[in-house]
Amino acid sequence: MSSDTIRVGVVGAGTNTVGKHIPELQAMDGVEVVSVCNRSRESSERVTQQFGIPTAYDYWTELIEAEDSDAIVIGTWPYMHCTLVLASLAAGKHVMTEARMAMNAEEAYIMRSVAQEHPELIAQIVPSPMTLWADKTIQRHIANGYLGDILSVDIHASGDAFIDKDGPMHWRQDYDLSGLNIMGVGIWYEAMLRWVGEAVSVTAQGKTFVKMRHDPSTNHMKVSRVPEHIDIIMDLACGAQGYMKMSAVQGFCGDNDASIYGSEGTLRISGHKLYGARRGDKVLHEIEIPDTERCGWRVEEEFIGAIRGEEPITHTTFDNGVKYMEFTEAVNRSMAERKTITIPV
Repeated sequence: MSSDTIRVGVVGAGTNTVGKHIPELQAMDGVEVVSVCNRSRESSERVTQQFGIPTAYDYWTELIEAEDSDAIVIGTWPYMHCTLVLASLAAGKHVMTEARMAMNAEEAYIMRSVAQEHPELIAQIVPSPMTLWADKTIQRHIANGYLGDILSVDIHASGDAFIDKDGPMHWRQDYDLSGLNIMGVGIWYEAMLRWVGEAVSVTAQGKTFVKMRHDPSTNHMKVSRVPEHIDIIMDLACGAQGYMKMSAVQGFCGDNDASIYGSEGTLRISGHKLYGARRGDKVLHEIEIPDTERCGWRVEEEFIGAIRGEEPITHTTFDNGVKYMEFTEAVNRSMAERKTITIPV
């Protein structure tokens, strides 16, 4: 192994880690995934065998403190993100953590503060991926005045399925594992940040229809506190009003879509296409995404490039992670207190 090789340890080997992070890192020159620690020794060894990784650790503390790695990739659920990020930075290691930065805004503030104390280390969050392919084209159209004054933003995202009353509790439905994160609220807000900037206040109302679910980890029933349907009204810093609807209970609701409405034009993402129209047009028409603007998934490449000093982190910085965690916290407070909440919280 070359002295210039970047050695990566992995804590938490879930779907995204084994499907994206590990194979993408292993495909890069000068990068070696050297260790893994999953929820059990057995599952850790399955991953080492699947990918030819040299070492499986029994405890995440051993992996982070070991001298065999330079950088840590965190693929756990949100309940461990803050603890693992702080431990990685304290060990002098670069760190990339899975999306849904933290359990709440307080953890996000701590993570950002500690990262700022270590400017020599790269700290990155896995980005919201749904709109990467269209973001640059949307940004260009807004900058060129396609919309005129931005008046409103409208985001609808759903599982396009009827309510599952009998399904087991998923980690995203488990408050102890996911914290204040609600479905895709934070990651869609992150996408919106790229287009029009942040909200300054929110008013939200949500519902949890299935009050208890079977927890496979304990074989007991557990209270489900995370909303399965939510409506959010936002006042945006750019002067527009925003609306976001997330639902896991609406059958036949159609494609996820996001629209930006201006005084002179409209832009709309529907499925995997971008549409637009300006004053005087009769219908929306598809907008071509130039190859130079069509970005895809490259979080692992960006992480390694930043460690090597070749590029900055853009997707996603801890500053933007704090913004979407502030938004997520404000949404939860609005539901609980039944009032409009100002951001930052």
